[in-house]
Amino acid sequence: MRFRNVTALTVLLACLCAPAAAQASPDQASIMMDDDQLLYRDNVTQTRTLVTMRSMGVDAVRATVLWRTAAEGADLTNKEIKRLKGKKLQDRARAQRRRFKANDPRTYPTRNWDRYDNLVKEATKLGMRVFFTITGPGPSYAHRIAPRNQRANAGTYRPYPSRFRSFVEAVGKRYSGTYRDENAIRRPLPRVSMWSLWNEPNQAGWLSPQWERVDGVNVPVAPALYRQLHQAGVQGLERSGHGNDPILLGETAPMGSTQTGPRNGLRPVPFLREMLCLKPDGTPYAGEDAARRRCQDFVKNPTLKATAFAHHPYTKKNAPTKAPASPDEVTMGNIGTLGPILDTLSAQSGGKIAAGLPIFLTEFGYESEPDPRNGIPLFRQAEFNQLAEFLAFNDPRVAATTQFLLKDAAPLRRSPVTRKKYKVGSREYWFTYQSGLYNTRNRAKPAAYAYSFPLVVFPAGEGTVGFWGQARFRPNAGSDTLLFLWRPAPREPWQQLTEFVTTSPRNFFTGTVPVPGPGGEYAAAYWDAEAGKIGNYSLPTKLG
Repeated sequence: MRFRNVTALTVLLACLCAPAAAQASPDQASIMMDDDQLLYRDNVTQTRTLVTMRSMGVDAVRATVLWRTAAEGADLTNKEIKRLKGKKLQDRARAQRRRFKANDPRTYPTRNWDRYDNLVKEATKLGMRVFFTITGPGPSYAHRIAPRNQRANAGTYRPYPSRFRSFVEAVGKRYSGTYRDENAIRRPLPRVSMWSLWNEPNQAGWLSPQWERVDGVNVPVAPALYRQLHQAGVQGLERSGHGNDPILLGETAPMGSTQTGPRNGLRPVPFLREMLCLKPDGTPYAGEDAARRRCQDFVKNPTLKATAFAHHPYTKKNAPTKAPASPDEVTMGNIGTLGPILDTLSAQSGGKIAAGLPIFLTEFGYESEPDPRNGIPLFRQAEFNQLAEFLAFNDPRVAATTQFLLKDAAPLRRSPVTRKKYKVGSREYWFTYQSGLYNTRNRAKPAAYAYSFPLVVFPAGEGTVGFWGQARFRPNAGSDTLLFLWRPAPREPWQQLTEFVTTSPRNFFTGTVPVPGPGGEYAAAYWDAEAGKIGNYSLPTKLG
């Protein structure tokens, strides 16, 4: 087992350790994200989802605090108020607007916070941490008005950094650990102590425009917009008492386009380079080129404050070992390049981001059947998920991995805007994600068992088999005992290949054994010492 000796990493992992008083570990933390089940269903679904996640070994949940949702009805325009039916509702909206202060959570409609309050309270009861990504799209007052030729960007067009700072400050105040919940006999809400600011800023669905003509020159403008939003968000966290909390930079999508239109997302490497005002050759922009990219931002704030870098290394349907065609894209297939890229950019920019930033993989998963367009077979989903975790584990910079989602989302039967029915099997129909560990009928896929107890078996030299896995379903105490097994055929009895294998504090295990025979299947088994018998098996797997 290899351990990491990085101070920042230890701090981050301590923040994700569950329960709050548990021992910090240098092993990778397990995060899961499923906003639909955790935020947009009823309280029973939210609690059931958290209990299931906890039983599978999840240390922390990532959730997006969507600006538009949290600020719904907080500060309506006259035009929006006129659309409301009835004088009573209109008068109430005007009174709400008069009392509204964007940096004060008490002045937002109280019901808007309930989904986040409940999540933080229930997760804390279960010994799980909550990691918030505060992001747009925002309400109408959050963004500049998009020009007519960019109507598709109306909800994400040029957010105001100062207004985002105030919103982040309001969120930070509410989850400071001292704020008293209006709906729960004034009891203090638990503190949230890990953050990222904006989601996938290199995609127009979250931030636009990506490209724009400035002084007659077509330039990528999303990197500068994101730079300003991140700096403003950090200020909001500092003003609300979270300045020393872990703050993640990036949340970047893995791929992008070579085209240069307002809705053409940037690939992550050029996005980061432009964010730091660096040319493709690594030298700083100067003169008019620097002015077009608002590089003067770094005069007032010389660095982008970050404790770690967050990335979403999706590979779509490709195996996690398959690298993307372009080195400017970063998927699980070339995740080992991300750390050196960040360090190179740090050096080239004169330290505008810190060197040696730990990496958090904050979204990842494979869509499965029944989606005929994007899905892969169920057992392949389990296999690819396990292999991806193994690859992440072997990158010393990766501090955590995140499974997206717990439960498949149902197909989209109608347009959420026009209510027009979508053709069954169409691209629009399968627009939602089927990357869950459970299907829409709450039945566990093979990937659910693989998540709780992953195992990867690989050639480790002539005549030797290596194995790696994690008894994730076990509490983070370490020192559990496991057996490594083999059988020559599926219906044959298992043969024990090892003495007891001891797990690390987060229940990882690894080792090597002589090849027991041709072909066959391997498995790991948890030894329940109190019962004196095997308590759990991993999915059978073949030598890969």
